[in-house]
Amino acid sequence: MNDFYDAIKLVIFPIHKEGYKFIFIFAIATALLAMLSNFLGLIGLVATLWCIFFFRDPERIIPVEENVIVSPADGVITKVEYDVEAPSELGFGKKKFNKMSVFLNVFNVHVNRVPVAGTITKVVYREGKFLSANADEASTENERNAVVVKTKDGHEIIFVQVAGLVARRIVSDLKEGQEVQIGQKYGIIRFGSRADIYFPETVEIKSLLGQTMIGGETIIAKIN
Repeated sequence: MNDFYDAIKLVIFPIHKEGYKFIFIFAIATALLAMLSNFLGLIGLVATLWCIFFFRDPERIIPVEENVIVSPADGVITKVEYDVEAPSELGFGKKKFNKMSVFLNVFNVHVNRVPVAGTITKVVYREGKFLSANADEASTENERNAVVVKTKDGHEIIFVQVAGLVARRIVSDLKEGQEVQIGQKYGIIRFGSRADIYFPETVEIKSLLGQTMIGGETIIAKIN
């Protein structure tokens, strides 16, 4: 019986609120295409099912360990950099951080989660290009939404939603002064993207290049 319920969970999952209008549009388009031909209707049906899958919003088991930082997104770590500057719009100047980038393909869960508990001190949206999220210059050239959270111990962690080649819409619900919890859902990037996270030098990185992340669950770093 437990196996049956586990199987049901694989095909029935919550949908993020941002997805409903797109699913509706895809479904209407599928109905219109089906009136033209069965083949076009089948293509529309596949696209609609993919849209539903894209906007899935599964529950996550948040670590209870103290002083840990979780990945803000599902995906694969494609870059680890040391002694880099934060996004210029945040005003950190020449201060150096260590940085990790998580690439989300179109099949990953795209709901983003807060990596660590604390107080949101800055939220800055910046328009930009739509280069491939895997490109080196995507962090500085692409459209992005950067957030700074200050922990109870005064550590400032930066996490950034970066639009990609296909992604054309960044959604974030966070506001300055807001208290947040680790693993809390806060936004979504539509249709392929990247999440950058910047750590002070006192933070110990616990993940490796090429490692697969589960947003809100996988411990990506630890505050010493």
